[in-house]
Amino acid sequence: MLEPSNNDELPPIPPKRYFTIGEVGELCLVKPHVLRYWEQEFPQLKPVKRRGNRRYYQRQDVILIRQIKSLLYEQGFTIGGARQRMNGGEEPAKTAIDGKVCSEMIKDLEEVIALL
Repeated sequence: MLEPSNNDELPPIPPKRYFTIGEVGELCLVKPHVLRYWEQEFPQLKPVKRRGNRRYYQRQDVILIRQIKSLLYEQGFTIGGARQRMNGGEEPAKTAIDGKVCSEMIKDLEEVIALL
């Protein structure tokens, strides 16, 4: 798994085996509650849980989180679109509206403008 090139501003990942949720938050510039939410939304993100249900992330988890962050915050994907992209599916059109729906919306808007 390669790190996205647009994460140059993020701190380097230290050579450790496990990272706490706080450390990962600092490495990825994401708050811990966001990481916990992403665990629910992205099945690939499964940190090791030990006593007291404490999460321990590995290096590949940190890289995965950086990829998710890039898709959501920099490339403009929705959670569903990013999940599809991470699953190796076809690249979604960032939930763009297809041509038919777009032309129908334009027609509807023109009718509203005519009424005004």
